Amino acid sequence: MWVGWIEFDLRLGDVHSLKEKRSIVRPIVNDLQRRFSVAAAETDSVDLYRRAGIGGSLVAIDRAHVVRVLDEVERWMAARPEVEILQAHRHIGSSSDDEDGQTELPLG
Repeated sequence: MWVGWIEFDLRLGDVHSLKEKRSIVRPIVNDLQRRFSVAAAETDSVDLYRRAGIGGSLVAIDRAHVVRVLDEVERWMAARPEVEILQAHRHIGSSSDDEDGQTELPLG
């Protein structure tokens, strides 16, 4: 199993309130979920109206699929005129990367 996540630190354009920020961030999060089938959320800078942290993650059986989706998400975000990407971080890992610290919980 492969897990990948990407997180963006964004500067928002002509925004003067948290309400205006929500009107930009909420559609971005919804579009990420709908277009790319990733789990997405606002993850940082929730009290700042000109900044936003938005993250997305996915799980797949194939590493190449995770890389492809994260690449598409990054290109899509970079093309959005209402935001400026200040930083983008991504991580891709396998379920076999750290077996020493894994705990298996019983089902049921």
